Amino acid sequence: MSIIKKLQSDQLIALKQGDKLKLNTIRYILSKIKNKQIELRNNELTDAEVIGVLRKIKKELTESLDYAKKTNRQEIIEEYQNQLAVLENYLPQEMSETQLKQEIEKIIAENQELYLKNPNAVIGICVKKLGSYIDPARVVQAFRQITTA
Repeated sequence: MSIIKKLQSDQLIALKQGDKLKLNTIRYILSKIKNKQIELRNNELTDAEVIGVLRKIKKELTESLDYAKKTNRQEIIEEYQNQLAVLENYLPQEMSETQLKQEIEKIIAENQELYLKNPNAVIGICVKKLGSYIDPARVVQAFRQITTA
């Protein structure tokens, strides 16, 4: 079942159960996905594109949560934490550090010639291949750890 279908199914369940927080969060997620479809002029997004949208929403919520913590707004902090909990259900499990480093080393080995000329060019390849499975910032950080070790 695609992520969009799962979201739509869970939206109906939340509506029937009267779970306003979950319902509003899922509606927000679906609206962001719809905006992305309109932006790309595409009727159906791939799961990778949907995951990209979900990661962007997670980043926005995390930044808002950090700001709310700085300003000590307890009711908003709780709301954002609950929204993040709902959102996490639709994101795939991220790779462990060891798996990530193994994948990056494999990509470096596949692109050894390019790596020898310009190591930073391989970062782009790593982010492109692994970006839908893991936060790109973690990919870059792990790449730098591998190359400086």
